[in-house]
This record gives sequence, C-alpha cells and structure tokens, in this order.
Amino acid sequence: MTGMGRRREPDGELVTTGQAELLRDADRRAAWMLLIDGVPQSHVDLDDPGYLDFEYVRRIGHVIDEAAPAGQPLRVLHLGAGALTLARYVAWTRPGSPQLAVEVDAALVDLIRLRLPPRNPRLRVRVGDARAELERLRPGLFDVVIADVFAGGRTPAHLTSAEFWAAARRAVRGTGVVAANVADGPPLAHARAQVATAREIFPHACLIADAAVLRGRRFGTLVLAASPEPLPVAALTRRAAGDPMPGRVVYGGDLARFTAGAKAVTLARVDRREHAAADQREILVAGDVGRHGVDQVAEGPQPDPGADRGCGSRGHVDLVV
Repeated sequence: MTGMGRRREPDGELVTTGQAELLRDADRRAAWMLLIDGVPQSHVDLDDPGYLDFEYVRRIGHVIDEAAPAGQPLRVLHLGAGALTLARYVAWTRPGSPQLAVEVDAALVDLIRLRLPPRNPRLRVRVGDARAELERLRPGLFDVVIADVFAGGRTPAHLTSAEFWAAARRAVRGTGVVAANVADGPPLAHARAQVATAREIFPHACLIADAAVLRGRRFGTLVLAASPEPLPVAALTRRAAGDPMPGRVVYGGDLARFTAGAKAVTLARVDRREHAAADQREILVAGDVGRHGVDQVAEGPQPDPGADRGCGSRGHVDLVV
C-alpha cells in the first residue's frame, strides 16, 4: 500500500462480516478503499482499474498477466470478492473475460453494487461460501483461480487444506494457475505449511513476497502460485523486482528448502485445530492464560463463514453486476 492520504466517509454500514467503511483516496480522484472492522480489504480506482494499490494484489496481478498473452481473455474465478479489485483489473486488461466471483457476504455485495458498481456484463457474483461453491463447479472450467479470502484479518482454515487445493486443481484447466494470498509472520509456519500443501497437489509452485517477510523479519502477505505446468518464474521475477516495493520470487530448490520439514494441512488437522481453539477460548474466558500458548496470527482456525451466516434466498444465485 502506498502512503497516500485517505478521506473517511462519515458513515459505515453493517454487513454480515462486520462494519464496512469506504475511504476516498485523497490522491486519486475516483479511488476508494474498503475496510471491514477497520481492516483494509480492497482498493479500487474506478477511473483506472489497471492500478493496483496493495502490494500483494499487484503480485497476484502479475500472475494473471503471465497466465496468457497480453489482452487474451481468460476465464477467472475469484474466491472472495471484496470490492472486486482484481475482477475489474482482468476486465480492464483482458476485455471480454468471463469471470465469476464468490462472496459469502450478501450485504457487502449489495454495498459494492450500489457504491462502486463495476458495470461489467461478463462478471457474475455468486453469494455463498468459497469452498462449497468451488466444489460445485464443473471441472476444468477456469484458466485462473484466485483465493483472496479474509475473515477477521485471517484466511479461514477450511480454505487452507489439501482438500481445498485439490478442489482448486479440479477447477483449473491443464495449463491453468491458482494464486492465493497467505498472511503470516515470523517464523512463517503457516506459509511453509501452505506451500507444502499446495506442492502435494500441484507439481509446480512459487512464492512471491517482500524479502523482509521471507526472511521472517515482519508480518506480511505472501502470494502462493501453483500450476500443473511450469510457471513463468523468470517473467514473474522481473515483474516483482520492478514494483514500487520490490518483491522476490522463490521457486525450485529454494522453495523446497523454505518448505523443509513443513507438513501439509488436511481437514483432519484443521478439525483438531478447531477443537484446540475452542478449548483456548474457554481458557481465555476463565482467565487462565498464563501457561497456555496462543495460535499464530494467520495460522489459527476460523469457523466456516457460511455455516451460521445464512444468505437467505440469495444463496447460490449468480448476480450480474
């Protein structure tokens, strides 16, 4: 994210996943940032959808840019819609691309349609849980699958397992690519586990991130890309190095060393972590926290956001936005 000024709108709006706010970008006339409970979720420039403000979003954009020759339409699945930043980017850079975005929060979808409408007839938004909707899709339908889902600033645990990556593999074509954000900090245990998990499903993978994050010096968001076919790591390296905040691409032997000793995440492990988290919550309520550890940020399990946040009659309905 750049250091540009933001101007807050006077009122927020309560959506299913929290309090949504839109901040106008003081340095870009038609740009806005979406926050949920104070956590930045999306930045969009309505006049220039090709502008990507967040560092990790720009790196996902590089993966999209290298997925096919410039301008060629792609079929893209977005798991997590937010303000539809990358959907707008694809429509801007690859006109005519059919896209599907899945978002669990129906009220947020309505807010974005009202305040920041994308006006793209080739884009559909489906209200539902990302994992459940992914498993309903016809195999081999997409060129690119993007997993960019946050709940309370974390990736929900059911979107981090080998079963999730296997479902993503079924959704992409033989030369397709899956790109996911991985938020983590020292000692990068979650990021290492996610790379190990993706590598169990895909023969080719790479990690794109700031060097300080890769060295375990600070918290940040890494981009994990995986594909059945070799990735264009040389081109991705050039693009990441040329960013305003340069990034590194880790692949091959370096990626194997990064992942050494990490175990793939399975649903069974997720379930065990959920039980442990429930026990931890009871301990916190009792005030007995002195001798108990706390799960890492981005590694702790999250409940299924679709389990108790029903979308009413709009669940599983495609909306043209």
